Amino acid sequence: MSRLLILLFSAMLVLTACGDATAPKTDSNGKPLPRLYRISKGQTAKVQFRMLDSVNALRQASGAGPVQLDSKLNAAAATHSRDMSVQNRPWHFGSDASSPLDRVARVGYTGLMLGENISETYETELETLSAWMEQSDTREVILDKRAVNLGFSWFQEPNGKIWWTMILGS
Repeated sequence: MSRLLILLFSAMLVLTACGDATAPKTDSNGKPLPRLYRISKGQTAKVQFRMLDSVNALRQASGAGPVQLDSKLNAAAATHSRDMSVQNRPWHFGSDASSPLDRVARVGYTGLMLGENISETYETELETLSAWMEQSDTREVILDKRAVNLGFSWFQEPNGKIWWTMILGS
């Protein structure tokens, strides 16, 4: 019996040592501070397909058809994400006064551009998608039943700030 107790006590000590002893850092209101989300160069496809799968799940739940990634829309999104960083402000116009329609035309996309969602944040792509779904105007872009193509890209600054751009087209 004492062997069993010693064995159980030893197992408890081992399991306790495996746990994370550091509590999450919080702000003055007790909310957890954001953690730096770093995207490595090799994760582009993984991040884009995670977003695509999530968008399609939301679209299916709303009765809209699926969208597919479009390389031209991805290029337009990447260009705008980098440009927003250069301008240091999230907005829909480029430093050359280009509109989303101009950027989509420049990359040779022949479909109809339906909408563009942008964000400046330190959050992950799925946290950003969640924030977009909370706002009626950005949610409408994501769930537009006419959409068949999705462009999604970002630019991450050395300090970790991420500039996200999502474009939907038909």
